[in-house]
Amino acid sequence: MGPVDGVGTHDGALDLQMASGELAERLPQALAPLARVAYNYRWSWQPGGPEIFSAIDRERFELCQQNPVRLLSEASTRALHRAATEPALVAQARKLEASLDADLARAPDSTLDPEHPVAFLCAEYGVHVSLPVYSGGLGALAGDILKEASGRALPMVAVGLMYRKGYFRQRIDASGWQHEYWVDTDPQRLPAARVTGPDGAPLSITVPIYGSDVVAYIWRVDVGRVPLFLLDTDVSRNRPTDRWITARLYEADPHIRLAQYVLLGVGGIAALEALNIDPGVIHLNEGHAALAPLALAQTLSGNGHVSEEALAEARSRTVFTTHTPVAAGNDSYPADQVREAISRSPLPLDRTLELGRTRPEDPGESFGVTQAALRLSRAANGVSRRHGEVSRGMWASLWQGQPEEAPIGYVTNGVHVPTWIGRTMRELLDQHLGEDWTDRVLDTDMWEGVRRIPDEELWGARNAQRAEMVDFLRRRSTTDRLLRGDGPEYVEAAAQAFQADVLTIGFARRVATYKRLELLTRDHDFILSLLSGNRPVQVVLAGKAHPRDEEAKHSLQRLFGMKSFAQVGHRVIYLDDYDLATGAVLTQGCDVWLNVPRPPLEASGTSGMKAAVNGGLQLSVLDGWWAEAYDGSNGWAIPGEIDSDSEAQDQRDADVLHELLVSQVVPTFYERDERDIPARWLEMVRASLITLVPRFSAARMLQDYVRGPYSGAAAENPLLELG
Repeated sequence: MGPVDGVGTHDGALDLQMASGELAERLPQALAPLARVAYNYRWSWQPGGPEIFSAIDRERFELCQQNPVRLLSEASTRALHRAATEPALVAQARKLEASLDADLARAPDSTLDPEHPVAFLCAEYGVHVSLPVYSGGLGALAGDILKEASGRALPMVAVGLMYRKGYFRQRIDASGWQHEYWVDTDPQRLPAARVTGPDGAPLSITVPIYGSDVVAYIWRVDVGRVPLFLLDTDVSRNRPTDRWITARLYEADPHIRLAQYVLLGVGGIAALEALNIDPGVIHLNEGHAALAPLALAQTLSGNGHVSEEALAEARSRTVFTTHTPVAAGNDSYPADQVREAISRSPLPLDRTLELGRTRPEDPGESFGVTQAALRLSRAANGVSRRHGEVSRGMWASLWQGQPEEAPIGYVTNGVHVPTWIGRTMRELLDQHLGEDWTDRVLDTDMWEGVRRIPDEELWGARNAQRAEMVDFLRRRSTTDRLLRGDGPEYVEAAAQAFQADVLTIGFARRVATYKRLELLTRDHDFILSLLSGNRPVQVVLAGKAHPRDEEAKHSLQRLFGMKSFAQVGHRVIYLDDYDLATGAVLTQGCDVWLNVPRPPLEASGTSGMKAAVNGGLQLSVLDGWWAEAYDGSNGWAIPGEIDSDSEAQDQRDADVLHELLVSQVVPTFYERDERDIPARWLEMVRASLITLVPRFSAARMLQDYVRGPYSGAAAENPLLELG
């Protein structure tokens, strides 16, 4: 396994090779190829990849969060030897290893300079459920970008943090109240390796943060061809409080959270330098790494003094994506706290504070990470067309209050199709579009082939994926209800009544007030009649509220207030501890994906795109991506007008939602022809696949970044002109 495009020789590649070699020594010789496969997450989106590890020991694979390294380390000798005697499994292991070798041997995409790759900086990465350094949509989007960059051999490296406790885990009690807990992660049991230097010792960087010289080790994780480097301060030389910097994702303590941002931005650039990586583009995915351009400018200056020329050079390499149209999501810190955090660093202190203020001349204004990122980037973008508009208005004050002058464009999010498509749907499209169709996702002519898929086959695939989901839901809901302490009758209800042939609506989102989970419970009589009518509906819900968002927690508890109704116990399931694996099951199996944010507060909304890849239909507010995706034939829409009277708006939207469900969604699903097939429903499914998958794929998203912000073709940022 040679160095990845644009990465130096002491980059952790040999460390990963040594780790996989040690694992291979434990395995029967016939299974040795799986050790190499296990140490590169490419297996997770390759056909047959998840299945081969599950075939060794399905129960163990699930118990270890689908972590293949742990599986191969913990599986019994009997299970391993049994697998080694199965010719089909051994052949598949060799095939996966050969596919990995061929992928790594490809020449890099020449659009960008392989010697100066894109450096992607983000606070979280949702690569796979076994790598718990993500919380939700931002992380899943980051993971999809890395996978797509690998697929098209784009020169890219990524930098993040190795959270030893990850994001919080969720447990709901019988009253519906959310409780949080954290689980320790041992990086040495992940498909990861600690990077070592020429002397064999761990490669480390030192970042001055507050009063300490904080030491961080660097872990490498391979995502196909793209190396992901994760900084880890859980180092014995550090003080206990400094070791905690990389303990928890989105740490609530603002003191520690700011330290995380300093580490990600300043430490991210230091790590790239230590790895001998000279990035041609720095992509700030959200404002958490906003200090990175300043750190790069200091490196370019080389003499401890950051010149304006070096700042201009650093900005000319930096692009910024904002994901947050909610004011509370754009972090800011008092100037004195920022001054304390970076006072011992070589960053220009006063200049840094100026760059993070909306009004640079106001010394009393807080330092905002988004303002700093906007000022320090050559190009900025939102994550949907509407979000671009919202962002220009939101940050117009930086450009003298003129939104039309704010050079914030948009690159609408997309999803990595091979990751999110279910196996049955993939096999169906393999048959009708060709086995290489995932390499041709952007070919709109190819997608016209969906019209030729027989109704029986398309409906059969949808039924199969719904049935797989229902089987999963029955098992999970029983466990969740037992853990909550629910009574036996309520525990058994969903396992007995959730059916594979019933219209299933999914609503799995971060539980936040603006996501409006309560629209489902505003009218008890309506929801009860919907669940128990002659044409019944069943609903699966999931999502986490931020630990300090009391209002969101109460909205979740109000939902559980309906559990006394028998229809709710039988037809509504709330899954605890929503994660990437659960999200995949739901988006593959649900018939309708529901999304009802209060406009204009939805930046994009990628979960609906994942459902669309699987033939699920959207019922969504015309906000985020759906505002540019809906065409009248490919789903249903709730108006997206802004109303300052949120209560009146919520009632109107609830009324529209109810009307759509009763008059369109339910009848269209249950109206069957002589073959017992909902022909009109399938026409909508075809329209959805044809119009949405190519446009809202990660392939299109990355193409837009390469042609726009990465190429320098985006509009110049007038804020670059510094005095």
